[in-house]
Amino acid sequence: MGSVGDDDVLRRVGPRLRQLRLEREATLSDLAEETGISISTLSRLESGQRRPTLELLLPLARAYRVALDELVDAPETGDPRIRSKPIVRHGRTFISLTRRSGGLQSFKIVMPVDDDRSPTLQTHEGYEWLYVLSGRVRLLLGNRDLALEAGEVVEFDTRTPHWVGNPGPAPAEVLAIFGPQGERMHVRS
Repeated sequence: MGSVGDDDVLRRVGPRLRQLRLEREATLSDLAEETGISISTLSRLESGQRRPTLELLLPLARAYRVALDELVDAPETGDPRIRSKPIVRHGRTFISLTRRSGGLQSFKIVMPVDDDRSPTLQTHEGYEWLYVLSGRVRLLLGNRDLALEAGEVVEFDTRTPHWVGNPGPAPAEVLAIFGPQGERMHVRS
């Protein structure tokens, strides 16, 4: 049996899970698809009708990219370091540089040289900010074709059709900041 303090922490998990989901503008269905946890279980967790277990909290912490202690809103340990595991999507490596979920998210992205496939422009809600750390990056933005070198920065409305790639000859490293919509497009799915 846990102490009274443990019960208080567990009671706060449901509202914390709901807050994280709403900050990310995700639905229960989105979260169920990402974690494999049923919508009804997620709903009962958020409402406090289901007691959180480690088996349920671990996939949720991964989905929200937060440490387990942050998920249960445990007291701060004083360690300011962010320890995130790289995520690989479409051959690109994303390293989260922010601890807090929701709102603006920042990532270091390592982009391999793109193959000869033709670029596919996409649109989504939000804004993106990119800073090229090293290498070269090609940005197709509407009818513009921009070559970006190390030290250059771009900011754009992602409702404008866009594509970002690496023309080579070496991998490129980029710092990127985008909101929840952009994060879902680039990092999650």
